[in-house]
Amino acid sequence: MATYLLDTSVIIDALNGKRNRNRSLIGLAEQGGTLACCPINVAEVYAGLRPKEEQKTATLLHSLQLYPITFPVAELAGRLKRDYGQRGKTLSIPDTVIAAVALHYQLTLVTDNAGDFPMPELSVHSLPD
Repeated sequence: MATYLLDTSVIIDALNGKRNRNRSLIGLAEQGGTLACCPINVAEVYAGLRPKEEQKTATLLHSLQLYPITFPVAELAGRLKRDYGQRGKTLSIPDTVIAAVALHYQLTLVTDNAGDFPMPELSVHSLPD
């Protein structure tokens, strides 16, 4: 079965009940997929968290399988940022870390920002904007 690493924007939309993200994620899980996140997702979500959202947020994030950022993942993220930068494509550190987690652990990235993840070797499940 596939494991799906969620992009932070997808997690935030699911928490806020926007763009039918909950239904999309439930559909992936019902098909036998495992939903996952990484520490960058957790940090980005908590950075914009309002106190009244804390319980709901913690419940969702703890329901996801957490993939760690190891030295090889961090190294790959740095190489992705550098290599794409040399080709004129500026990528953010959070996006390159998320991509590196997906690549290293062979996960499918679920995103609505496929343009932020131009790596051809990355398996991407695009959601509509």
